[in-house]
Amino acid sequence: MQKKKRFGIGGLAILLAVVMTACSGGGGGTTSGGDAGGTGGSGSGGGASTTEPSGGGGSTPQERVTIEYWHTYSDQEEKVLAEQIKPLFEEKHPNIELKLTRMPYEGLKQQVLAAVAGDAAPDLMRMDIVWVPEMAHQGALMRLDEKPGFEVIQSSVFDGALATNYYDGGYYGVPLNTNTKVAIYHKATLEQAGLSAPPKTIDELVAAAKTLKAQGKYGLGVSGMHSWGLLPYFWSLGGSLTNDDYSAVEGYLNSPESIAALQTIADWQKEGLIIPPLMGGEPGAWDGLKSGEYLMVDDGPWFYSILMNEADSPFKPMEETVRALMPAGPAGSHSVIGGEDLVIFANSKHPDEAWTFMQWMLTEEPQSIMATTGLIPTNKTAAGKIDPQSIPFIAEYVEQLNTALPRTPIPQWGEMETIFNLAAEKAIRGEMTAADALNDAAKQIEALLK
Repeated sequence: MQKKKRFGIGGLAILLAVVMTACSGGGGGTTSGGDAGGTGGSGSGGGASTTEPSGGGGSTPQERVTIEYWHTYSDQEEKVLAEQIKPLFEEKHPNIELKLTRMPYEGLKQQVLAAVAGDAAPDLMRMDIVWVPEMAHQGALMRLDEKPGFEVIQSSVFDGALATNYYDGGYYGVPLNTNTKVAIYHKATLEQAGLSAPPKTIDELVAAAKTLKAQGKYGLGVSGMHSWGLLPYFWSLGGSLTNDDYSAVEGYLNSPESIAALQTIADWQKEGLIIPPLMGGEPGAWDGLKSGEYLMVDDGPWFYSILMNEADSPFKPMEETVRALMPAGPAGSHSVIGGEDLVIFANSKHPDEAWTFMQWMLTEEPQSIMATTGLIPTNKTAAGKIDPQSIPFIAEYVEQLNTALPRTPIPQWGEMETIFNLAAEKAIRGEMTAADALNDAAKQIEALLK
């Protein structure tokens, strides 16, 4: 049952207060805004291919209408959007004009909230993935999983990317572009650890880290005391944040498996196996990897796209590193999802035409076109068809997306993340046991969810 909530002044005031303290909660990317930053590529994607929407919510209106689309694409991405995507869509749908408005990322969330409250929001927006549940909770977004053709999109995209749009039993957006992190190893240091290939398991990685410790080097690249840095290891070791529908924390965040996962990370730190940036030390993750002092770091495709453009740098990332999936633990190999979603605002003047564009934008052709800018498609077929010669580092990222997980898609994620981060820090610093820290965190987060 679709919940229709109006975005009232009271709700806006409350949400603005949250925004001021949680605006940094996006994370996970470094490009044009928020969580973006991936690049397209080949890999093991595969999956259903979407087709051109033919009707239903995708009907062509009798009179030409204009739909406004707010986005935060970079210069290069905006050029492709304006010069290739817009004319191609309008050629296929001549009665719909796409009005593109590039928004500055700084202060954008407050600007969006004000626009919604003032009935001045656009029809569509490319939105940071961690904003979607929060906006849906306020009634700002249109529920989409009841629209005709949603199931086609659902079958064509990565599950983890789609899950970022979930709220209260429904989906309030679709994944537009995505990214994740993989393990990046320094080749020479890998050999010094006695390995000829990246470790496939966490046990192998820990063994290599212990070998390197005797050489004054570090092996485990947990890069920060925050969910983006910790969750790939926490999840792979068997930890969990909530139940499957994100409605309960007690018994999951503080389950025996979660406690064991956090305690394992704390033990690694106590043994001196984790790189110093976890505790705010130097050198930074990238500098430590470039020098060979660190065996590995985990990061997104921007690691390569940025460093490969440093023409004068003696460090050659493609020659001096090797990529692999996050090493598997008892629960498998998991990383964390980043990227942007595409949403329709609840007060859209042209929701049917906006849905038409949304359906089309998730098909293979426009997804492949945007991938030429370095954005990883959410359409699995498009992701799997990108020429690896053009983006030689991307295959592992696309493969990792098959098991990457979203940060909990709930409106209270910013507050939940703060509690999780603090609990993890107390356990890793040895100020609390992992059990005490997670039991306390679970109680606090459960109170948030009520």
